[in-house]
Amino acid sequence: MASTSDPLDLHGIDYVEFYVSNARQAAHFYRTALGLTPVAYTGLETGVRDRVSYLLVRRNVRFLITAPLLPNHAIAAHVARHGDGVKDIALHVRNAVAAYEAALCNGAHGVMEPTVSEDEHGRIVKATIATYGDTVHSFVERDRYEGPFMPGFQVIKPRPEAPETGLAAIDHIVGNVEEGAMEQWVAFYRDVLGFKQLIHFDDKDISTEYSALMSKVMQNGTGRIKFPINEPADGRRKSQIEEFLDYYGGPGVQHIALATGDICATVDALRSAGIPFINVPGAYYDDLEQRVGAIDESIETLRERHILVDRDEEGYLLQIFSQPLVDRPTLFIEIIQRKGSRGFGKGNFKALFEAIEREQARRGNL
Repeated sequence: MASTSDPLDLHGIDYVEFYVSNARQAAHFYRTALGLTPVAYTGLETGVRDRVSYLLVRRNVRFLITAPLLPNHAIAAHVARHGDGVKDIALHVRNAVAAYEAALCNGAHGVMEPTVSEDEHGRIVKATIATYGDTVHSFVERDRYEGPFMPGFQVIKPRPEAPETGLAAIDHIVGNVEEGAMEQWVAFYRDVLGFKQLIHFDDKDISTEYSALMSKVMQNGTGRIKFPINEPADGRRKSQIEEFLDYYGGPGVQHIALATGDICATVDALRSAGIPFINVPGAYYDDLEQRVGAIDESIETLRERHILVDRDEEGYLLQIFSQPLVDRPTLFIEIIQRKGSRGFGKGNFKALFEAIEREQARRGNL
């Protein structure tokens, strides 16, 4: 039975599905660069004629990489418009029918009605609603399913090895929307999915000499699902959000924050695998201890890796942001290690924003 604080009984993020142009190559990238292991596959060999998907897993992180097999397919049109990016942030629920019906009663737009799929491993129920841009949320009911992922998927054998990167879970997923639309989507997550606003950052918090953005963090009743929503604010030049909207072709997922228990080891592993990170000026670290207090890590160790630190009343966090993972300046990842803090690095916004602007300037998009 759903709790009053979480009317749809959302248990967490089940998986994140990416639409890409070449799933085999993208799966290879996420395996070798992020250390996610390919565990299941569906495509022509399993009787699926229009698409191919690889499921990659590392602890509580599950990425589903999907590509079209036909040139006139809807997935191909999605990739042509947006490039490689996130299509579906799927949510694990106890009852997909009840969650879908509740969402529709609350004003959601249905994309796929509850659909049952079965095989010898059990039963999956899945339903889908629309959110910002072409992004969707699927409700996935899988409590009694014992297969590798879903009916129609086969186990990948032999399973290719993946490097250990320390990634453990999805901490939060950030969406970018057009100017003036943030409140609409805050209301959507509040009224349709029962989320509450956790934090609000305005253009005074996140701004530089040239550009600014506003952000609100929405969280479900259990606190397991966190979705910050960004919109651009007026500035002298093009903000990172405007750059994203231009190159993605509308609203979409800007970045996925991945949690680790040892950010230094994770950054070393990812950087050696070819993940490029944003550089932070050395001056950021000169007064770090005065700003955030005592921390367990060596400041020189963090300086060498360009890792940011922020503290709130509950503890501190360490974070670092990659450059875009794809050709377009759109999707990137954040690596985060929490040591008590439940915040989002407010004290780092200016340094981070300036670092992102330096990358924009290199691309000629500032």
